[in-house]
Amino acid sequence: MSWTVRTAEIPAQAVLDMPPDLAKMTANFLRALAIEVGGAIDLGRKPPGDPMDDIGVRHSLEIPGEPVIIEYLILRDIREIRIAVLVWLG
Repeated sequence: MSWTVRTAEIPAQAVLDMPPDLAKMTANFLRALAIEVGGAIDLGRKPPGDPMDDIGVRHSLEIPGEPVIIEYLILRDIREIRIAVLVWLG
C-alpha cells in the first residue's frame, strides 16, 4: 500500500496563490515527498526534514531552491503525510 499526501485548506490556498510554474513544482514536490517519507518510514529510516517534536510526527523542510517552507505530519496508521503549514515567501 502506498503513502498519500493531503494538504490542509490554508496551505492549499497558498499553493493556489502561487505563480503557475511554482504551484506545479510545489504540487509535484509534495507528491514526491509522500513517496520519500513513506519509503523512509517503511525502511525504519529518518524521514526528510527537521523534526519539530520528540515523537517523530511533525517535520519541517524547505523546497530546495524555492522560497517555500513546509511543515508536515506523519500519520503512520493511515500511511499519509499531511501538509499542516506551507509558507510561500514570495
